[in-house]
Amino acid sequence: MLFSLDNARAQKVWFDNENLWLLLTDGRQLSVPKICFPRLKDAPDGLLSSYTLSGGGAGIHWDELDEDISVPNLLLGIYSREKLPVTA
Repeated sequence: MLFSLDNARAQKVWFDNENLWLLLTDGRQLSVPKICFPRLKDAPDGLLSSYTLSGGGAGIHWDELDEDISVPNLLLGIYSREKLPVTA
């Protein structure tokens, strides 16, 4: 299977203490640190699990957290438009 952003689709989303995890429809798994998503990083588990997949899995939406994530952007390393905290 050739890599293409056009077919980058999530079928499952979950979290551990530090990461957002995705299972893609082609079987790949992707993890991204929660710190990259200011609206998700400190959200309670109940809100994190309340997401919907849009565009056949190309997008992930958390209505109560007002957060939208593009799966193709995650694969490109584009996480959030909000500023991340600066660490020394």
